[in-house]
Parts: sequence; C-alpha cells; structure tokens
Amino acid sequence: MGGKSLRLGFLTLAVLLLAAASEGAEPPPSCEAVRKVFQLRRLGPLGGVPEFPRAGVDLQVCTSKNPTCCTKKMEEKYQTAAKQDIQQVLQTSSATLKFLISHNAAAFQEMFEMLIRLAENYTSTLFCNAYGNMAAEATVPVQEFFTDVGLFLFGTDVSTEEFVNRFFDTLFPVVYNHVLNPGPTDISLEYGECLRVARRDIRPFGNIPEKAIEQMGRALLPSRTFLQALNLGIEVINTTDHLHFSKDCSRALLRMQYCPHCQGLTLSKPCMGYCLNIIRGCLADVAEVDLHWRGYIQSLEELSRAMSGAYNIEHVLLNFHSLVNDALVQAQINRPELSERVHKMCGPPVRKPKEFPGCSFDQNKDNQVLKMFSRDSEETLTNRRNAQGNRSERIAGNNCSLLMSGEEKMSLSFKGRPFFSVEFISHLRLYRAFYGGLADQLCGNELAAADGLLCWNGEDVVRSYTHRVVGSGIKAQSANPEVKVKGTDPVISQIIDKLKHVIQLLQGKSFPKYDKWDLQQTGSGGGVDEQISGDCDDEDGCGGSGSGEFKRVLKITD
Repeated sequence: MGGKSLRLGFLTLAVLLLAAASEGAEPPPSCEAVRKVFQLRRLGPLGGVPEFPRAGVDLQVCTSKNPTCCTKKMEEKYQTAAKQDIQQVLQTSSATLKFLISHNAAAFQEMFEMLIRLAENYTSTLFCNAYGNMAAEATVPVQEFFTDVGLFLFGTDVSTEEFVNRFFDTLFPVVYNHVLNPGPTDISLEYGECLRVARRDIRPFGNIPEKAIEQMGRALLPSRTFLQALNLGIEVINTTDHLHFSKDCSRALLRMQYCPHCQGLTLSKPCMGYCLNIIRGCLADVAEVDLHWRGYIQSLEELSRAMSGAYNIEHVLLNFHSLVNDALVQAQINRPELSERVHKMCGPPVRKPKEFPGCSFDQNKDNQVLKMFSRDSEETLTNRRNAQGNRSERIAGNNCSLLMSGEEKMSLSFKGRPFFSVEFISHLRLYRAFYGGLADQLCGNELAAADGLLCWNGEDVVRSYTHRVVGSGIKAQSANPEVKVKGTDPVISQIIDKLKHVIQLLQGKSFPKYDKWDLQQTGSGGGVDEQISGDCDDEDGCGGSGSGEFKRVLKITD
C-alpha cells in the first residue's frame, strides 16, 4: 500500500508541477520527485540530492532565479548522463543498419571461403582424374595458389599476377617430369629449379597464364574491394555511434535534458525546434558524412551489379581447373618444341630416384559430401593463413576430394539467387539518407515533445519554441542560437576521407588497368596494380584521395 500511495503521490506532484509550469516554472515544494529519478537512473549517491529547493548560486549551466533541486555535483552527474543518453540513442538508431552490413559482410566472406575451397577441390580432382601420376606433386602448388587467393581476397598485400605466375612456375617442373619427358626416375631439384625459373621464357602453357592473371585480377579485386567497403561501412557507424562531444555541445545537452529536473520538471521534454537546434549543432560534423555516405551506397550498388557479369568471382574460381587443363593440353601439344627449348636453356635432364607416389582415386566415393565444404573442417582458409609460414611442407593425402553435388552447389549460390544478394543492396539503399536526417530522426522518435504539448525551451516550460531553427551541416550552425560549433572533428574528417577513397575503389578509379570495373571488356592481360591509390578528377565527383593506411584498416578479420 505504501508503494502504491507513493506512486500516486508522485504522479499527482508531476501533474501539479506541469500545471504550474503553464504560468511560468515555479520552484517545487520539495525535491522528492527529483530524488526518485536521480536514484532510479543511478546517477550518484542519493545523499547529494537536496530534500528541498535551495539557492543555486554554484550552478554553471542549470541556472535559475528560483530555488533549485540541483547542486554543482548533480550538474556534473547530469552532464555525463546527458552525453551517455545521446550516445545510446545514436547506437539504437543505427543498430539495424549496422547489423545489415555486418551480417552480410560475414555471409559474403563465408561464401568466398567456400568458393575457394571448392575451386581447389575441382583443381585437385582434375589432377587425380586426368593426370594421376603428377597429382601428389601438384598438391603443394595447388594449395599454395588457393591460399594466396584467400590472402588477397581478405586484404593481404599480395599480387594476383605474382601468385598466378608462381603457380605456373612451380607446376612446370612437375609437368615436364611426368608429361613432357617422363622416365623411370625424377628430375633433380636443381634441374627442376632451372625449369621453374625458365618457365616464362619457355612459355610451355601458351597464353593461359596471362589469361588466368587477367581473369583473377578482374574477379578478385572487385570482390576484395566490396568486402573492404562493407567493413568501412561498419567503421563509419562505429565512429558516429561514439562521438566526442564538444564542451559547448555537452552543456547544451545538459540544458536540454536535465536542467528541467532542477526545477522539479522530471517529466518534461524539449520542444521540437529546441531539440533540433541542439542535436543538429552536436551532429553538425556527422551531417557532413551524408553526401559521401550516399555516394558510398550508390557505388556499392553499381559494383555489385558489375560483379555478376562474365568475370564474377564464382565463375572464375570454379572454372580455374579448366584453365589448368587447357595449359596442360597446350604443353602436350607442343611437347617436341618445348623439349628442345628446355634442352637449350637447362641442358639434358638430370635425374634422381622417384619420391612421389601416384594418386589413388576411390571411385566409390563419387556421391559423398565434400568434407572440406564443412565450416568445421580443419583445412579452412583461416587455418591456412595461420600456417602460411610452413605451408610448403604440407602435402595432402593421395586420395582426392570429390566434387560437390548439384544440391550443394545450389546452396553456394544462395539457393538459386545471385551470388551477390539483390535483397541486401535494396535494403541498404533505404539507408542512403541516414546521416542527412539523423538529427530529425532522433528528435522526432526519441527526444522531443509531441506537437501541441507543453515543452521545455531551455529556460521554461512553454507551448512553443520561438527561436529560429537552423538546418543541418556545419555551415548552417553559424546561426544556431543554442550551440556554438567550432571547426570540424578530426575523427569525422578522417572517416569522410576514407569514404571518399573507398568510393574511388568501388568505382575502379584507383586502379589504372580498369575503367570503372568494365568487366565485359577484355583487358590487356597484364597484372593488377596492387597499390590502393590514385587520383580522381573533381568532375568524377569522388573527392579527395583518402587515407594512405586504408588497406590495413579495412582488412576483414575472423
């Protein structure tokens, strides 16, 4: 009964206070309501809250001619709470957007890992089925190649041209030993090294390596950029969720949210115009993100469409084994000519006893599920990256893994949907104006009083806010009557620079070998420029050059 009476008394007191406020805020008869809210919010020890109003000569922000329920210590606690409140509201407003991006970034990364494992399986199976005598020796080059694919795709500074060439360099001695010049013994390590070094001059595989370099570059680089861009989106949201508020903004937030408490008005909310002026002032830097955030989402959308073209990553990786087969056929066709070239550059073959067994392929396992497809498999890309230093010592067993069934391959493509989900992009498009309307959203949904209700204007409870309401952005704040905005937050400036830069990357403008990811055109066959840099004309609308440490910041981690 005592608790119920207390609640009724509290509500009665609140109603009386709001009624009195219509004629000007009068000092409350006691500070009981303020003490209860202070205690419920756990803002500090209750002993520091006066029981009755007192002169507030020591207050710096919540000043009033009337007696007040606040002390200087309470004012400090309120200021901390005001900043925490606004950060909580910011995080709540962005939670759905953040989940959308982070969830899809994780899904795309998982799908890329599956693609890499499946493509490696296809290639290993090719050797077991068609070139069984060299399958065991080909294991290491195949494993190293697809490890490099994963390292590149997930942000490591490796060159597609370099690791494609390294694969064919390492493969050539194996092909020579078992296809071009087979014998009862193996070639020596020294002779194999000569063949490896001479491969690019001998050109045993024709133009297949150049074709592979072109396809890998055009497929992997956009996918890598897409993942990096998604990670940047998460970084942008984290940055704006944890803003550093200026001293003037902190005082304005205190005045808006908790100064009414000092007069006993614990249930009052700020007027809409008053709230907009303060939140637009505090989020002036964040509003500057709006233009670049819109460009970021548009560029993501354009790149996702381009990635479903002829050079999409799924097509290129799952058909790499066909390129390898073409290369081996090319070497067999030109066998006499190649033997002559090898003899001229490396001399007659020097041999040693055989070391590698052939490939034993169990035909009865054709319908088994691909073990390496499991996420719990020990042979994941993550483990390979961790063991990169000694990966050359790892040689798989002689049994080949088997190809996926049709049903498993469907699951790889999101059950028949495009590899890059149109749903993700369409949902993301709904947030293109997120930063431009953030202040309005916070005041409209969380902070301000509804139209027609009595509201707090920073000094008193009134029926409407009479001061001018300024627009969003830094320039508009020069006329803000509530908050003084001085300069630009360097943290926000940095995140804007990163957005400008990632827009260049998403549009392919930082890579001179590509023209806005024109994936339908045939390239020159050269390597991919791995430096994430480059200029962008003002006419392109992509702004500055961005941060030089972009690549290291945006790696996707496990």
